[in-house]
Amino acid sequence: MRLMPFPVAAVLVCTPLALPAKTIRQAPLLSVSAGGADATVDAFHAAIRRGDIKSAEALMAEEALIFEEGGAERSKAEYSAQHLPADIAFSQDAVSTTTQRSGGFDGTLAWVTSEGRMTGTYKGKAIDRDTTETMILRRIGGEWKIVHIHWSSAARR
Repeated sequence: MRLMPFPVAAVLVCTPLALPAKTIRQAPLLSVSAGGADATVDAFHAAIRRGDIKSAEALMAEEALIFEEGGAERSKAEYSAQHLPADIAFSQDAVSTTTQRSGGFDGTLAWVTSEGRMTGTYKGKAIDRDTTETMILRRIGGEWKIVHIHWSSAARR
């Protein structure tokens, strides 16, 4: 098993934003600079909303690790084959509102955390969930690439 070095252990305990969605309303963005990595996060969500698998994949590192709803995909290829199509389908029926976003960077590592709400109807079921997302990115070849995503959500109270 290859461990990825993360200079900021606190990033690992952050919990994350749910699935990308059809419409994203942004709250005031980063209170801490993420060195431009937030633009990669936004581009990733936009690609999923458009159903653009190739563009979404291009923003991810090969070894990306995705945690969602207790499961894990351990590479970009695994996520693309197993879960990305479902995320795209879901995003067509959901509206996501980002209410809080923060982040930072240290050299070639950046993190972007988001909180929000997702609403809509999917497969005949109403959606109303509070969401969190953590994305960790590494600068590879001069570009920010997503190396870890953690999505979590809970029914709105």
